[in-house]
Amino acid sequence: MTQNNRYTLKQDRKGMVWDLLLYIPTVTALLAIAANLWVQENPYMSYLLVFLASYFLIAGANRILKTRLMLLPTSPVAIEADRQHATLILRNGQSLELLKDIKLYKDFSGRSFGLTGLNSTGQRLQFVFHKGQFALERDYRTIQNTFSPS
Repeated sequence: MTQNNRYTLKQDRKGMVWDLLLYIPTVTALLAIAANLWVQENPYMSYLLVFLASYFLIAGANRILKTRLMLLPTSPVAIEADRQHATLILRNGQSLELLKDIKLYKDFSGRSFGLTGLNSTGQRLQFVFHKGQFALERDYRTIQNTFSPS
């Protein structure tokens, strides 16, 4: 019989700082170059760079607010996991169950992983978790070993 483990997540403020150091200069540089191109009367390239800056701004804000600080209502705040399924408790009080086809995707640096699976209606859900969200490094490794192929 497998034991059901619950992992409560915490805010990853250290990771948030790194994300801010990545996204703020990127968005600022794209907007500065776009403004320069606008003045040089190259509007189409300027539009493209403003679009890219908007995209990075939205992606960065989502990453920081949802995964690092867990402030959005659909942010997971706890995980209950065993070999056959995973239950994610969201900030808004709802819980989502991944029942089938659960896969874990590790990144090369070992600082985060993605968890995907199908819920009871067959909808594919995916979530990203960072090492800094777990209270203990042991918990971070344990949950990865739970879903890794044996």
